[in-house]
Amino acid sequence: MAPPQSLAAAALAATAAAVVFSSLLYRRKCGHLATRVRELEAALAAAVEKAASERRGRVRAQQSLRRALALSEKEPRADEARPAKAAAAPASYPMAPIGTVQSCFSTRNGTPRQPLVVTLARATVAFDPGRVPAAALEGLASYSHCWILYVFHLNTDLDKMWKDPARSKLKAKVRVPRLKGKKMGVLATRSPHRPNPIGLSVAKVEAVDGHAVLLSGVDLVDGTPVLDIKPYLPYSDSVKGAAVPGWLEVDGALAVESIHFSEHFISALPLCWVHAQKQSLYASADEFQDLIKQVLSWDIRSLSQQIRPHQVNMETETNHHYGEEADENQGDGACPGVIYHLHLEGIDVSYRIDQGSNIVVEDATLLPGAGNQNRHGYLTWRDKLGSSGL
Repeated sequence: MAPPQSLAAAALAATAAAVVFSSLLYRRKCGHLATRVRELEAALAAAVEKAASERRGRVRAQQSLRRALALSEKEPRADEARPAKAAAAPASYPMAPIGTVQSCFSTRNGTPRQPLVVTLARATVAFDPGRVPAAALEGLASYSHCWILYVFHLNTDLDKMWKDPARSKLKAKVRVPRLKGKKMGVLATRSPHRPNPIGLSVAKVEAVDGHAVLLSGVDLVDGTPVLDIKPYLPYSDSVKGAAVPGWLEVDGALAVESIHFSEHFISALPLCWVHAQKQSLYASADEFQDLIKQVLSWDIRSLSQQIRPHQVNMETETNHHYGEEADENQGDGACPGVIYHLHLEGIDVSYRIDQGSNIVVEDATLLPGAGNQNRHGYLTWRDKLGSSGL
């Protein structure tokens, strides 16, 4: 048995070791706390300096504004030396497009008058990567539909409207196809010829890929500048019990009686499709023919063509697909058996329509430059769409 002195010495040594170890732990903890305190003090000092800098900036801005106001009060106002009619122009809000539409509709003629009427009508909205990063489109594919805000860029009076508004004379009333040429206030219609040529359409979101969105049910012509995209919200965007004028409730007012595809067209389409399919938004020539049938199921002719059938130069046609600006006095060169043209996916589709609204699609020819453009075609979207397709 160890003597009492040895036990006491051992206990004392253990106690000393514990004290030393505790002291080391305490010093280390104090060191961490001191470091954290210094970090917090530095962060606080930076925040105080930032707040002071912002305050100095606001003070300088307020001082500059006061000096500018004082200077403007001393100088004579420019509008005081002018007649009242020559007052300063109202404020403007310039906007730049964020993307461009790559549509199956090559021209305004044939583009549906309203969205979702032609369900097979497809378009890709290609966004400018410099303005819209791909991350901005994250989550859009979760919505079934979206709104598209765009510019009616093919209006013939855009330059005059924007560069010299004083010379631009807005037509308060426009002719409406459903009213057979009768006029209605422009703000009570969907006419593209508006005080500000901005359009609003809803479309089905089929797929999203990088900087592009594939839409269906569109009423947008190729090359349309897009200002914005917004998701469609059924609980707020769909109004229960919404009312429309009686002239809009007439079913089939512009519908045709029948559509027949000639043997010549059926043999010509596959030849065109060999060149057009690479950049087309459609999987096959048969699906493209279904698109033609949907588009022509409505009378797409302008009001003047309906009143007096006549041919239109597709390269210089100026009437928008709404046909509301058509002049009933046009068409002095009307002739029987007029051949009309519809440009879709780089293919010129020619057809006839008789007085009973029966259509015969006669031919399909490839348009110059078809297949040579850099576009998002069906092959781009096939993997995104999966096995179900569109």
